[in-house]
Amino acid sequence: MAQDGRTRQQRALETRAAIIGAAAAEFDERGYLGASMDGVAERIGLTKGALYFHFASKADLAGAVIAQQHEVSRRYGEAAVARSRTPLEALMWMSQGLATQMVTEVVVSAGIRLSTEVATHDVPRQDPYTDWMSLIAQTVRQAIDAGEVDPRWDPELVGRVVIPAYTGVQTVSDVLADRTDLYERLRELWTVLLAALVTERLRPEVPRLVAIIAPE
Repeated sequence: MAQDGRTRQQRALETRAAIIGAAAAEFDERGYLGASMDGVAERIGLTKGALYFHFASKADLAGAVIAQQHEVSRRYGEAAVARSRTPLEALMWMSQGLATQMVTEVVVSAGIRLSTEVATHDVPRQDPYTDWMSLIAQTVRQAIDAGEVDPRWDPELVGRVVIPAYTGVQTVSDVLADRTDLYERLRELWTVLLAALVTERLRPEVPRLVAIIAPE
């Protein structure tokens, strides 16, 4: 009986994960207002009753997609730090990872879209932004300590600027080019930002650093 209980629990977790994946595709394609619980149920082949057993509302489902997006992005962020030799390299690999997520991970693309739509104002969506701002600020602080970033810069300020700037760049890239030019646009963004942020010693390294932001 206990084994049956574990099996049912595992099936429930698998179903929930599949629902979130289907919901991400629905939200990414149709936006929050255009998406529907019926559409999600149809994508995954569930009855509406089965869907509502796991998620009470569209807002609840949107919140789950945003939370999953945050988890995926957190894993990419950890990988970026692990492969970097310096704090500024870490920033570039984070940006590269975010771009890769936007073009390959539908849950991330959907989560970002949900986080920026006015219609989702009642859905919890601030944590991914505040967490990323804190991570950027922490990394900039490390870069200052390493002599890479001019110490006159406030790391918290940089974090508050970088994340909205990234959000704007990816949004415009999506509208104008279906994100086909996202890596290029991000390289341009960081070329401008690093020109203002880095110490004189690091200026010759800017082209190498921004070149990290490319498809692998």
